[in-house]
Amino acid sequence: MDWGKTGHALLTTVLFVAIGLAVFGLAFWIMNKLAPFSMKKEIEEDQNTALAILVGAVLLGLAIIIASTIHG
Repeated sequence: MDWGKTGHALLTTVLFVAIGLAVFGLAFWIMNKLAPFSMKKEIEEDQNTALAILVGAVLLGLAIIIASTIHG
C-alpha cells in the first residue's frame, strides 16, 4: 500500500467535502434570505408540506450538481 497516494487521496477527498458543504450551506443560506417569509415558521408551525418538498427538491438538485462536479 502506497501511503503517499493514500494520503493524497484522503486530503483531496476532505478538501472536496469541505468545498461541497460550503457551497451547499451558502446556497441554503441564500435561499433562506431571498424568501419573503420565514421558511422555518412555514414548515414547522404552519405545516406547509409544499414548501418543505420544494426546499428538499432544490437542495437535492444542488447536491446532485455538486456531486457531479466533484466526480468530474
